[in-house]
Amino acid sequence: MSKTVAVVLALICLMLFPTTSKAQLIPSGNVYAGVAYADSVDVVNRLTFRGWDASVEAFPFHRFAYLGIVLDGSGVYRTGVRQYNVVIGPRVSMNIGKWRPFVHAMGGIQLTNSSGSSFKPAAIDIGGGVDRKLPFKNFSWRLQFDYVHTHLLSANQNEYRGSTGIVWRF
Repeated sequence: MSKTVAVVLALICLMLFPTTSKAQLIPSGNVYAGVAYADSVDVVNRLTFRGWDASVEAFPFHRFAYLGIVLDGSGVYRTGVRQYNVVIGPRVSMNIGKWRPFVHAMGGIQLTNSSGSSFKPAAIDIGGGVDRKLPFKNFSWRLQFDYVHTHLLSANQNEYRGSTGIVWRF
């Protein structure tokens, strides 16, 4: 499963950045880094986590300025449990004055380390949020909420994650 995900991510990256003759690899986009709080519910347990969330968004389609491709990574932690998500997918957004609301649907993989055991289920991430422009040029503040669903060993895990942080636009 992990080799398949790596091949798919590599192909998507090659499609996003096909020309090396441009001065920049990504003509427009943004980078986000922030803190995250997650509430995870499986069949038996309800766990809360704290951690980080980061993403890179590119706008490769000049005709569709509202459509971006996002690569998102996050890590959340609690005593004895570490959980990492890497997902990729489309994001639709629009500018309304100083605000930029967005929604996204992404897929990828989750790595969970718990009590010496490691699990790697597929992950589906559906969410959205809003960016608010700051007085500093090219910077915004983001508030984002996500629902992450995984399925492992005939059990579903539902995670609700909120994150906030700084966005740099280029």
